[in-house]
Formats: sequence, structure tokens, C-alpha cells
Amino acid sequence: MSSSRRQFIKKSTLAAFSGIIGAPIVFGKWLPKDYIPLILDQNDFHNKFSKDPAMVVLNDKPWNAEAQAHILDDKVTPASRMFVRNNGLIPQDIQTDQWTLTIDGESALTTKTYTLADLKSFPKHTYQLTLECGGNGRNEFDPPAKGNQWSIGAVSCASWGGVRLSDLLKDVGVKEDAIYVGYYGKDMHLSGSPDKNPISRGVPISKAMMEETLIAYEMNGEDIPLVHGFPLRLVAGGWPASASGKWLHRLSIRNKVHDGAKMEGSSYRVPCEPVAPGEKVLDENMCIIESMPVKSLITYPKSGAMLGTKKSLAIRGHAWAGELNVSVVHYSIDFGVTWQKCELQAAANRLAWQHWSGNVSFPKDGYYEIWARATDSEGNMQPMLVPGWNPKGYLNNACHRIAIKVG
Repeated sequence: MSSSRRQFIKKSTLAAFSGIIGAPIVFGKWLPKDYIPLILDQNDFHNKFSKDPAMVVLNDKPWNAEAQAHILDDKVTPASRMFVRNNGLIPQDIQTDQWTLTIDGESALTTKTYTLADLKSFPKHTYQLTLECGGNGRNEFDPPAKGNQWSIGAVSCASWGGVRLSDLLKDVGVKEDAIYVGYYGKDMHLSGSPDKNPISRGVPISKAMMEETLIAYEMNGEDIPLVHGFPLRLVAGGWPASASGKWLHRLSIRNKVHDGAKMEGSSYRVPCEPVAPGEKVLDENMCIIESMPVKSLITYPKSGAMLGTKKSLAIRGHAWAGELNVSVVHYSIDFGVTWQKCELQAAANRLAWQHWSGNVSFPKDGYYEIWARATDSEGNMQPMLVPGWNPKGYLNNACHRIAIKVG
């Protein structure tokens, strides 16, 4: 719903509401002042943000939505199929000619402010970068963990273009005691308070200095879509996507671990040592998530496919491993008893996902499950079932499975 249409609705009469809805509003005379009927306040996620109809909305305040596995088949994720993870309200009425990025902090040698034109005067770099929500797969944990119940679709690998964060840090100057770089966006807290940040995380200085860590102003060769951080976004591939702040307007070079919103308590942290399911864990025993674990996804065919009497099937998908490479991908059709090696392509660049493919032969008609399992360059292998429990349901990298019926 456009802002102009929203303003029109706010000023509308009961008759106008009924006209838009196409039916009379029973008990409409009791509508509270300035209340927008729910059917008109859904903002029509798919049209509003130009999203694929197969995207699944998990929450609308704030907006959170994931892809289904089969629509993530593209090697480079289009904006229409990229998951949405927000913590606050999307900023409105953005004026790009007035947008600036300020870099400051106790460990900055100077404080500098850059316009978008200033940023575009630096050398431009483009990388395909994997972004995955730390809670992707949360819906499989038992006992359940609080938060958006992501299944498998909170992951993407788009092409991001912009200036290296390291180039900006060198331009500002970094003191020897620098530990972290924290970000601040223009999104507003759900309470509407201008004094609260819905999220303000960041990355250690070592990650900030990596050549693939970008201050991006383009996605897939175009302006970043509003819902994904227009006009400026920090992109730190291979780490939980919460490290990649949207609507970026300030970076702070810190002499300590950044202490912004969602850096405290159990946010984006897992127990430093394994714990029993359901066990309470003290904040001081929780460690910040950094590189994401090895994982894979079957993007073709769609789960539930029926093959008739065909006895073979081409399958494909993606695999990624945070800061590492994927060394091999296998598939199984006998519930993990035996595994067959897939063809695996090299990544387009470091921190991009890798594409794999295979050909499955079925011995006879019946029901099958195809399981995919990736192994990273250090020998870490996806578990067949949900890995160790944690209070917030992070880092589920269990094998992806699809159902197939032959005959």
C-alpha cells in the first residue's frame, strides 16, 4: 500500500471503506477514530514489495517473510524471492540527495560524513554474498524456541555492489585499540520512539576489514529495494544477516564489543558449551554467532513431486559454509544409509553459495525422500537431524529433505 493510498484511507468515510472492501462493514459505526480495517492494513506484502506469490509471510509488524525452497533455484537470488527480516518499521520518505553516512566512534581517528555521491566516488566492488538469518530452521527445534518460525527459506545470495568498508575505515583512520564496528539504521522501533533503535549490531574489526564486506548501494545491478535497505546497507556475507544493517546512516568504530540493540543478552548468541534441551543458560555463558555453519538446499524439484513411471530424476540446489568453502555435497534416498556424490561448482567468489547437481535413480515405484548433505573445507558435515538445542533456535543446519513419489 503506497503512502498516498494510506493517507487517503485514513481520511476515508465509512462508505468509502465499504466501497474499497466491496462489502458493508457490519458494526462499522463503532470503528475507532483513525482505525484502518484489518483487510486494508495488511499492506498486501507481495504487491507492496514486488515479491513472488510463493513467499510466505511470517509476521507483518514488523515485516518478516521467507522463500520456499523451490523458488530459490536461481543462482543469483532476485529481489522478488529474497527473504525479508525486519526488527522495526521501514523508513519512509527517503531523500537520497540528503542521505549521509557518518563514521565516528572512540576508536576513529577522525569523524567523517559522506553523501551517496561521495561513496560512489570510491572504487566500486561487486560480490555475490550469502545472507542467512541466524534463526533459519528455527521451526524444527524441540522444545520450541521463541521468534519467527522460519523453515528453510531465510537465505539468499544476491549480487551486491558498493564500496569496501575497509576503504572507508582507512579514509577515516582506525586506532590500534579498535575492536568492533557497530551500525545504526534509519528504521524505527515498533513503539514509535525516536530514542530507541530496533537493532544496532555490527562486526569485529577483522570482519570489517575483509575485502568482501561492503557498504552497498546496489543489489543485482539496481538500487537496493526499500525493504532490503535502500539506499545504503552494510553487507557482511557468511555471517548471520543481522550483521548486515539496513538503511545505514552511521557506523561507529568501537574499542569494545558493540553494545547496541540486539547485541545484548541472548540475541544472536548460542551457548558457548552444549546444553540439554530446555535448559536455561546465563547470558555470560552465551557466545555471539559469527561465521554460519555448513548447509545445503534442494531447489529442484519441489517437494511432493510425482514422477509417474520415470525412474530417474535430475536434482539441484545450493550449498554454503559461512567463511569456509563447501568441499562436497552428497544425496541419499535411503534415509541416510548410503550417500551418492553430487557435482559441485566453485563459488562465484568467496562467501557466495555454490551450486550442486545430481542424477537420482530409483530402484522401483514408491515413496522416497531425497536428503542433501554438504561438507565444508574443514570437514564439518551437516547433521542428518536437528543439531544441538539452543534457547533462541539458531543455527539449524540439518539436512534438507524433499518428498518424491515414483509410479
